[in-house]
Amino acid sequence: MSDDRWHTVLVLGGIRSGKSEFAESLVADAPAVRYVATAVGGEDDPEWLERIETHQRRRPQAWSTEETGADPSRLTELLTEAKPGDTLLVDDLGGWVAALLDPARQPNDDEADVAALAAAVRDCEARVVLVSPEVGLTLVPTTPVGRAFADALGTTNQALAQACDGVALVVAGQAVWLKTADVRNHTTTEPQPTASTVHDVVTESPAAPAPAATPVATTPAASVTETIQPPPVIEPQPAATPLARVLDEPTMSLPAIGARPVFEPGMDLPLPDTETGPEARERLATVDFPGSGLGALVGAVEFAAATQSTVTPQPWSSLRVLLLSGRHAGGAGAGDDVVDVERRVAQVENGEGVLSRLAGAAGADIAILRTGESTAMEAGPVLTDDEVEHHLQTGWQLAEAAADAGKDLLVLASIGVGTDAVAAAVTAATTGAEAVAILPRVLLPGGVYDDESWMRRAAAVRDALHRIRREPRGAKDLLRELGGADTAIAVGALLGATAKKLPVLIDGPLGIAAGLIARDLGSQAKHWCLLADSGGLHLVKEGGDFLGLNPVLDLGLGLGEGANALATLPLLRTAIGLAGTVAVHPAMLSELGDGGASDLIVPNDDDVDFAEPEPDGPGPASTTE
Repeated sequence: MSDDRWHTVLVLGGIRSGKSEFAESLVADAPAVRYVATAVGGEDDPEWLERIETHQRRRPQAWSTEETGADPSRLTELLTEAKPGDTLLVDDLGGWVAALLDPARQPNDDEADVAALAAAVRDCEARVVLVSPEVGLTLVPTTPVGRAFADALGTTNQALAQACDGVALVVAGQAVWLKTADVRNHTTTEPQPTASTVHDVVTESPAAPAPAATPVATTPAASVTETIQPPPVIEPQPAATPLARVLDEPTMSLPAIGARPVFEPGMDLPLPDTETGPEARERLATVDFPGSGLGALVGAVEFAAATQSTVTPQPWSSLRVLLLSGRHAGGAGAGDDVVDVERRVAQVENGEGVLSRLAGAAGADIAILRTGESTAMEAGPVLTDDEVEHHLQTGWQLAEAAADAGKDLLVLASIGVGTDAVAAAVTAATTGAEAVAILPRVLLPGGVYDDESWMRRAAAVRDALHRIRREPRGAKDLLRELGGADTAIAVGALLGATAKKLPVLIDGPLGIAAGLIARDLGSQAKHWCLLADSGGLHLVKEGGDFLGLNPVLDLGLGLGEGANALATLPLLRTAIGLAGTVAVHPAMLSELGDGGASDLIVPNDDDVDFAEPEPDGPGPASTTE
């Protein structure tokens, strides 16, 4: 057994639960897999043969298949003979138990065979995934043979659950990890993406390692009158270190194999501190401000206090801007000039333009990622399932790299083709909002609105929503059918930032669409997002309201997604800095004690309001002079 990779996993589930598909996904990145089929008979059962053929078509051509047939001991032999570099997928143990109980093998010590199989799994040097029906979730005839099968299957599952590092239960295609402690001690040996800016993501190669962004120190401008230095745009660098042991991080607990998170609903991610945020808001009522205080900026202070777990938060000092440049074919891109979009991205690469200037003033570095073009959402799915998974992993690793580089704030930015229309489709599909009501207008250079292009976008959104009207609306389903590469990467980045307790500043359609989808995978993600400004877009306000995110400011900025947030950053930083450094008003302090310490008088504190006054001479005590 190798210490740098996961070892054995048992996948349980009922009939048609998706357990086989989930088990196959666990070994999808293995260079070679030996598929061990345990099914016996069925030559005269067309339905059974069709199910076997379905499994065969789903398996990659590079996988080899071996059948144990009616000899249960063959499986034990295969596990014993397996080498450290091998990967075995056994599907499923129901067939193995059926062969074990074959009357032709009786009398036989079946319990000894189960114990031998468990020992072989425990001692196996290869990576092993075993699929087994869960007792009670499988059709078993109420006959003596059926009862014997259920008993033997239950005994087998218990023995293998003890022997395996991880145990997952799959229900309705959703995996829940019942045993993960040992799995978290193993990681894959895939290369770590170094922190480098990524310029392209090839959607045709979902197995490629995901890139991430590099730490680069920047010096903010000394004053607003000086020339602002453009932020560094980091060039790609080769991977040099192994993947971070994500499952060993104390900030998260995810069902995962190796260092790859499993993107499924119900991800176990951390929440911000639930006490320090409200306490910081209460403290502001006592701070020595000449007037009523910070106004709408109190929300930013409360957010910073909760995400930093302190009543006196510090302004963000190390930022990374994640710029996603996505492209969507079809009507979604009507009115968007591809050449002009590329010009703006090139400006950022060269340290020019609005986004670069604002990032330079904030002392931020920028990671730029161009995605491959997603197909037209009105025509069919925009991504494959493998591409969805790949882009989610990419976004996760980009956020992880930012956190590992010491960044304390991630700003999500977007310059793309068709992004607004796709975000509108995702928002409408998620919130039930009317698409035409939230679809942003198309603004051309010179302040001219292009209503014809807007109508083409609206038609594309309408047709896409009509196409998926009977399709599932799960997070991955929406990414596959509507979202595309940039949205999937943004979702992965939000989830990865949540796992690393890295707050995210959003301000536009892509951030809102990503937040809505991320919410369905890990509801904690929205609590790590701060909506700086809505940009005057109904889509952002509607989606933010659905997420429970109110814009801190309502300036109606139209500088571009990401640039709006950076423009508000100096004010947000100032508010957080004041909240953390300005002292409490003297009137809110009691008299100095013997030790020179002072106690804060808390308004509406029962102990203070109803404290007995000290007697002052004869007669009733009085608080008046």
